[in-house]
Amino acid sequence: MLSLPQLALSADPIPVHSPDASVPTRSADLLAIIGGLTSTGKMPCQSYSLNARRCRVGSTLRKVAGSTCSKCYAYGGCYNFPVVIAAMERRYASLTDPRWVAAFIRVLSRKRKRVFRWHDSGDIQSLNHLRNIVQVAEGTPNITHWIPTREYGIVRTYLRTYGAFPANLIVRVSAAMMESAAPAEFAYTSEVSANATPRDGVKVCPAYTQGGECRDCRTCWDSTVRTVIYPLH
Repeated sequence: MLSLPQLALSADPIPVHSPDASVPTRSADLLAIIGGLTSTGKMPCQSYSLNARRCRVGSTLRKVAGSTCSKCYAYGGCYNFPVVIAAMERRYASLTDPRWVAAFIRVLSRKRKRVFRWHDSGDIQSLNHLRNIVQVAEGTPNITHWIPTREYGIVRTYLRTYGAFPANLIVRVSAAMMESAAPAEFAYTSEVSANATPRDGVKVCPAYTQGGECRDCRTCWDSTVRTVIYPLH
């Protein structure tokens, strides 16, 4: 079994921000604080991305044959365009801005979409980063948030420190290796398999049968679905 890297959580470069920080009212100014959002063709909503090369665990898994990061899409395509890389780096730099949580809440509260995806590229950077994301979810109770992650250690530490995630935040822990499951201790998980078969509490992502798009599917955000399987393709 693959042993994931145990990365130190003690020296957290990202502070926990206040959701009550004073922020401007103009949308352009709010977006500047958080570094902007991402629009992808597949998603039914906007999302948020960081550079995949900044993934803590994912950067290690990237070098492991058969891992779910070994063929990471976020290392290619549009994610390699200089303008996209620059935008992701702006977002990364913004994580320490004390207005980040308050601005993110304000931005999402103005959106009509009732779902939001975190990290179409990249992953959680630290315990405090996750805490700030949770505060954004708490501040936008009418939006269901989905965050896929391979940061098992950060998620475990969060649950020990703060308790359960809010009901509108689906933290879906991804299996590290193809054809294997994520640790059963987590409430929501995902897998990659060539033999994807739905069963009780398990659904198969239909995107690969509908032009690579979610369309009306919201399985990844669905709290009644314990595991989502992404077909290996």
